[in-house]
Formats: sequence, C-alpha cells, structure tokens
Amino acid sequence: MLSYIPHSTLNLSFHSIAYLHQIWWLEVEGDVDFELPAGRYSLYFRLKLGRPSNKQCSTTTHQIHGWNIKPVRFQFSVSNGEQATREHFLNEQGKWLRYHVGDFVIENSYNPTKINFSMTQIDCTHQKGGLSLDSVFICDNKLDMNHACKD
Repeated sequence: MLSYIPHSTLNLSFHSIAYLHQIWWLEVEGDVDFELPAGRYSLYFRLKLGRPSNKQCSTTTHQIHGWNIKPVRFQFSVSNGEQATREHFLNEQGKWLRYHVGDFVIENSYNPTKINFSMTQIDCTHQKGGLSLDSVFICDNKLDMNHACKD
C-alpha cells in the first residue's frame, strides 16, 4: 500500500512524499529530459526508513520491516551511454539519507540530455514496509555535498 503524505513543517523537496506501508516488491522508475552545462554530476535517491510525523524531526519507526534482508538496486542511464548500478541495504532508521547511485559526465553544454533512473527490490519471499521516498536529485560535483545538496 502506498500513501502520499502532505507536509508543511518537514524539510523536504516537494509538498508531499511517497510512503510505502507494506509491499512485496518495489519498482520506482522515472526520467528527466533537460539541458545541463558541461560538468560531472552525481545522482541520488533521498529515502527514510520510517514514516515522517507532523512533529518537527519526528519519525514513526514501528512499521519498518524487510529492508535488511535483500539490497535495493539503484540504477540510472544517460542518453550519452553512461550508466551506473549500485545496491544498498536499507538499515538506518529515522533519518533522511542520500543513496548515491553514481556519477556521469556531460561534455557538451546545453545539449538535451535524458536520464532514466530506477530503484527496485523484487523479492517476493518477504514483505517490506515503512519506507519514505522524498526525491531523486542530481548535483554538480563541483559543489560541496555537505552544503549544496544538504538534507
């Protein structure tokens, strides 16, 4: 079961987040198509184990289960042929984390670039639940990750 949770007090990227109550498998896919200046970039998923609460900095963690059994696979591909795959176990509860998928290079400034991305955990032997998804984002590697892409 999936819910969209509106928020007004949490430091999130959009006006609502996706919260997965309980599932057997997970498939999140998307794409963006835009022009970027030449440079090196990183792609991240921003996730949290637990359901954010309306109370500042509060998280409900009692419904979290199944994410420590098999890793989640994160992937992206860029229209210039670059691609990356990374697997992460989701273990840390109660805070927003950035899961780094990989880096890519744009050589020609402001040419149209399409980026496909996905996050999957397809193992129907166990249920999973209690995952919040805020966003997928791309950061220029010249920026200091502790400040520019800060949670």
